[in-house]
Amino acid sequence: MSHQPRSYGLQTPGTKGVAGVKRYGMVIDLRKCIGCMSCMVACKAEFGIPMGVWRTWVKVADKGTYPNTKRTFMPRMCNHCDYPVCVRNCPTQATYKHKDGFVLQRYNRCIGCRTCMVACPYNARHLIPAKRTDEKLPKLVVDKCTLCIHRVKKGVVPACVQACVGGARIFGDMNDPESEVSKLAAKENLTVLKPELGTSPSVSYIGGDWEMMDESHSYTNRTEQLKDEFNTFKENHEGDAFGDLVEGQPTMAQVGKNFMGFCRTIPHKAKDVIDAYINLYFR
Repeated sequence: MSHQPRSYGLQTPGTKGVAGVKRYGMVIDLRKCIGCMSCMVACKAEFGIPMGVWRTWVKVADKGTYPNTKRTFMPRMCNHCDYPVCVRNCPTQATYKHKDGFVLQRYNRCIGCRTCMVACPYNARHLIPAKRTDEKLPKLVVDKCTLCIHRVKKGVVPACVQACVGGARIFGDMNDPESEVSKLAAKENLTVLKPELGTSPSVSYIGGDWEMMDESHSYTNRTEQLKDEFNTFKENHEGDAFGDLVEGQPTMAQVGKNFMGFCRTIPHKAKDVIDAYINLYFR
């Protein structure tokens, strides 16, 4: 039997600059962002996102020394890369690149292995916990921004764009020379996150602050509100999403608790595997 190479996530060819082919993306004008967090609230309301995780979030940094200080903001989200690393690393083809440039998830294929989360250089993915307010929504699968493809198909802009009170988010077809995003790209100096990786992000920034774009600096300079909210999420979510460590609490005690939780999931997982095997071969 000849060896067949393993097939990973479905990867459509890059569409950057290809005439007649759509490539939806977003330009974020940081000169207009006022840090109101309306984009985060609109996104959570649109998709019922659990507390502690975000499809889009806003980084906050205080710069300068008193009395010459300034608070700066930087919205973040999935970059919907033209060459997405997450897609190439998904072992079940749960994540894929849409022909119009969206990077999307197939929840029914996702096994929650988090390989895409590790592969994503923009920290733009999260695992949905086992318990949700709406039990009909997906659980224990990886989730991310979809650029509101369900709205775009109806001719409506993404929820975060509609909610942005400062008009800082501009959305459209980047391959259409008449679109607003294309016109901005032609006259403004746009920056993208981690251009050296060759992922070719579809999210660009006007007035990008390289210090804000640095992940380690942003982690160190998080607001207490973001830190407390994330810790609350990690303390309260239950299910198979073990492994999170709450900052400020003894590490080894948490590791032991998480390990015991993982062991408790083994029996029902083994039963699921056996039932699937029986259904496949004997029914």
